[in-house]
Amino acid sequence: MKKVLVIEDNEDNMSLITFILQKGGYNTIWAENGRKGVELAEREKPHFIILDIQLPDIDGFEVLRQIRASKADARVPIIAMTSYAMSGDREKLMKAGCTGYIEKPIDPETVMEEIHKIIKKNSDILTSGF
Repeated sequence: MKKVLVIEDNEDNMSLITFILQKGGYNTIWAENGRKGVELAEREKPHFIILDIQLPDIDGFEVLRQIRASKADARVPIIAMTSYAMSGDREKLMKAGCTGYIEKPIDPETVMEEIHKIIKKNSDILTSGF
C-alpha cells in the first residue's frame, strides 16, 4: 500500500483527508505541524505529501523548502491543500516547488481524482527526462 504524508494542523480537516485517502487505498501518516512534517518526510519516504500552508510553527512555504533541501526524495510530489487562495497564491506555491494545488474546502467526491491527476502529471514529467 502506498504511503501518504499529510501535514495538517486542523483535526477535522485531517480526519476528512485521511478518510478519503484510506478509502482510496493509501496508508496515511499525519504531522500536525511543519517541523514534524519535515522529519516524517525524511524518515518515511512517502509516495506523495499533502501540505497545508497555514501551520502553527513554520509555514508551508518553509516546510516545502526544507523538504526539497532534505534527505527526502526531492522529487516527491507535494500537493498544497489549502484555503490560502488569494490571487497569485497558486503560482507562488508552484514556483516554490509544489507539484499541485487543491483549494479548501475540498470536495470529497472529486479530491481523489484531482490528486491522481497531479500525481500522474508529475510521474509523466519525471519519466520523460525533465
